[in-house]
Amino acid sequence: MTTVDVLNSEGTKTGSVELPADIFDVQANMPLMHQVVVAQLAAARQGTHKTKTRGEVAGGGKKPYKQKGTGRARQGSIRAPQFAGGGVVHGPVPRDYSQRTPKKMKAAALRGALSDRARAGQLHVVEAFVSGEKPSTKAALATLAKLTTARRVLVVLSSTDELNWVSLRNEPRVHLIEAGQLNTYDVLVADDVVFTKGALDEFLGLPTEVGPAAGSAETTEEGGK
Repeated sequence: MTTVDVLNSEGTKTGSVELPADIFDVQANMPLMHQVVVAQLAAARQGTHKTKTRGEVAGGGKKPYKQKGTGRARQGSIRAPQFAGGGVVHGPVPRDYSQRTPKKMKAAALRGALSDRARAGQLHVVEAFVSGEKPSTKAALATLAKLTTARRVLVVLSSTDELNWVSLRNEPRVHLIEAGQLNTYDVLVADDVVFTKGALDEFLGLPTEVGPAAGSAETTEEGGK
């Protein structure tokens, strides 16, 4: 297992957490991660693009000039594709770009992405970004600066962590995500990944801590066992 230090809002180490090897220390499958990311980006496309054919463009109902005797090519409508303002041939139409990706493939790709970040030392764990009960962007950014100086940071929060969410949501270089929504693309596009202790427990399916002194089964407090 990989061990990562757990820091508090002051940047002081308060313990360590063991990351399960079956999630954070697996072989990264690059083709699989590429396939999953492409599918995720494709599913995000709206697919509402549309051009008008010659039958949908307004006007052009009258034959522009007589069929014979003008010396020009015969034309039946000024809305034909060869005219400016005419219809478009074989233009895009609304469609669904989503691709079917099995859940096991998504899970395997996410494990590979997390393992890559963990092995590179780009995965961090913090108890909380803000101490107290009042949101503070200044305090949250000060805590983040003690963890990483990366330009793009993915911060993973628990689903009930409103305090840290409000404190960091306005920072442009930080992307916030709930533990249950963690995905391969967001992990790979970020330089560093920061979990709160509660979010890591939620992601691993461990019991949520009741108080600041409580710890999960895989956490080793300094001076303890």
